[in-house]
Amino acid sequence: MLQVGLTGGIASGKSTVAAMLEERGARLIDFDVLTRGVESPGRPAWKGIVAAFGRDILLPDLTLDRPKLGAIVFSDPEKLRLLNRCVHPHVFAEWRKRIAAIRRHDPRAIVVSDIPLLVEVGAQDMVDVIVLVHVPPEEQIERLVRRNGIRREEAEARLAAQMPIDRKIAAADYVIDNLGTLEQTRRQVADLWERLVERERMQYNPGGKTI
Repeated sequence: MLQVGLTGGIASGKSTVAAMLEERGARLIDFDVLTRGVESPGRPAWKGIVAAFGRDILLPDLTLDRPKLGAIVFSDPEKLRLLNRCVHPHVFAEWRKRIAAIRRHDPRAIVVSDIPLLVEVGAQDMVDVIVLVHVPPEEQIERLVRRNGIRREEAEARLAAQMPIDRKIAAADYVIDNLGTLEQTRRQVADLWERLVERERMQYNPGGKTI
């Protein structure tokens, strides 16, 4: 099994690249999906968030009011760290379960884990390969404003709450430049996939002989 950590910054296009890799045969684990799962009403992460931030951040159906919670944590670094402490242990525990299940059923899988904060939380050693989806910060802001329909000031605050994307380049084994057209990104992903397949093959058969 080859474990690939896919990361980037907010509005960099990770989901697009993840979907392209999944189309080519990767087994995808989306940390945003895992997070929403562990934050479901009644689950331990949900209980921790409610204990830390109060029931005012809940909607009538007891799910999290994500825009409200986001406004709180993206304007206060300490509260963002508090939220992460409530959530991250549960997300990584769920991730390890998914990895173990895939390994049992498909030991030669190429698993792409879409982990937005991979570098920030120091999880580099938990994967074999790190792929960074990169766009310049100004492009991140413009995309975030368009995508979320928020003010530029709010987009800038959200970007400021993350590690600058350029600082993540040094941690990456491969960088996908996602500033161009969709077709340009697709060609880069095709090249990346060939490299990942070869890397998995060499990992499975270090001698390089055909099995």
